[in-house]
Parts: sequence; C-alpha cells; structure tokens
Amino acid sequence: MRALLIGASGYLGGRVHRAAVAAGIEVVPAGRQAADGRVVLDLAAGPDAVGAVLARVAPDVVLNCSGATSGDLPALVAANVDGPAALVTALLGMPSPVRLVHLGSAAEYGRGPGEVPVREDERARPLSPYGATKLAGTRIVELARAAGLPAVVLRVFNPVGPGAPGHTLPGRAAAELARAVRERDAVRLGGLDAVRDFVDADDVAAAVLAAAVGPLPAHGVVNVGSGTALPARELVRTLVDVSGARVRVEEGGGGSARSADVPWQQADISTATTAWDWRPRTPLAASLEGLWRAA
Repeated sequence: MRALLIGASGYLGGRVHRAAVAAGIEVVPAGRQAADGRVVLDLAAGPDAVGAVLARVAPDVVLNCSGATSGDLPALVAANVDGPAALVTALLGMPSPVRLVHLGSAAEYGRGPGEVPVREDERARPLSPYGATKLAGTRIVELARAAGLPAVVLRVFNPVGPGAPGHTLPGRAAAELARAVRERDAVRLGGLDAVRDFVDADDVAAAVLAAAVGPLPAHGVVNVGSGTALPARELVRTLVDVSGARVRVEEGGGGSARSADVPWQQADISTATTAWDWRPRTPLAASLEGLWRAA
C-alpha cells in the first residue's frame, strides 16, 4: 500500500508516519515545503494543483493530518475548510477510487448531551471558530463520500504524548511544570474543573492506520478517544506524580471559556472498536511520562 501523508511534520502526522512505516506501508510525506524528503503539496493551491500531485504519487490512500488549531477566522477557514474542499475535489477527479482518512476534532461537538459518552450521530454544535471550521471540513468530506469517495473522518478527542502543543492542556501543563521545577516554584494553571477524554497520540496513529486498511464503516465519522472521562485536575496531578517533582498546583480562576462552555466530554468509541477492533492501549500515566521526559 502507498499512502500520501499530508501534514507529516505535525504532532499527530509525525506519529502516523512512524506507525505506517513500521507497518510496512510505503509512505509519501507531503507538506507545503520540500523538507525532509517531503513532496510539495499546498492544499491552498486548489484542486488542479492537488490533482497533479495525486496523479504523480498515485496513492492507494490519502491520510490528511493537516489543519489549523489557532489563528484568525480567515486562517482557520483556509486550513480547515478550503483545504479539505480542494483535496476531495481532486480525489473525486481521480480515474480510480483513492481512500481518504481525514482528521476531525471533538471540538465539532461542542456541548454534548450531558455526562454520557457522545456518539457520532450526536448533533454537532461547535462553540468556537476552530470547532466550526473543523465541522465544515467534516461536512465537505461527508458530501464527497455521498458522491462516491471512499472516505472516513476520525473525530479525535484530546491527544496526549511527547511534543503536545502548548495550546493544549497537556502541553501547557508540562511546560509549566518544567518551569516550576527549574524555578522551585508552584505550578500555576487556570481552572481545572473541566472533564475531558484524553487519548495517547500513538493510539490515535494506530486508529488512522486501522481506518486506512480496514473496512469503511457505514457511518462516515468515527470517534477516536480513550472512552474515559477524566477531570483535567486529575491529569495534572498524575503528571506531577510521574515527574517525581515536589511542587504544589495553584489554579488561577475559571480557565478557558471553552472549558466553561463544554464542562464534560467523553467519546463513545464503540464504532471504532466494532469496525476495526481498535481500542486505546496506552495507560495515561505512560503517556504523561513520555510527555514529561520530552518537556
């Protein structure tokens, strides 16, 4: 199998790259710049340019790990809406079907049905520009699927592992803990009342591979999470425990607006388990230990 991997240099894309190579898949990494052997592919260039790259690479599957998590609205729309639109337009124009695995986000759900696991058929009501643009990208992929494209969207919850970005709670907490240890200070974070579903980043990569080689599920969206609801406060306490540091944690208020608007979230992962026999295998403490070592 030959896979075209878009976003290979990113937090999740890098893990998908390593996992795919280890599984014996021929991986062609792609990005906007020709670095580290990557094929130049800029989704912003439009369907014709994307189609030319697809024709040259001739992949069996496209793994789209690209997108933007921050920035102003035009930047989010360009990365999370226009990019997927160009990609699926080009894929629909290929002479033979090419499977697409596209990474979505739990932010698409917004406030869920309460303290119960959220299913893929739950009404999506995103509360942030990021969530809204990711949902728009998902809808575009679903439309392409209805037009005949073999595609699936993985709605990823909260990945944890080495290199977690600073805008995520795990990445922010690890950086703040490292600072506190260096300066012999307290760990200072915002409010930690929110409950989230944290999943190991390598387990996410395994789900991407399962979606690439396994049967296409009847539903075009599949949750990828741990299937466990964990208070953010407990995640930080576990991180401090695995670090061995003797520091106190100080919470500085209400936290982010998104945390207040979405106080509780957990994935129902039964679709992925049934379709691909995929399940998270990495304990949270092991994920956090790797995160701490990297920090």
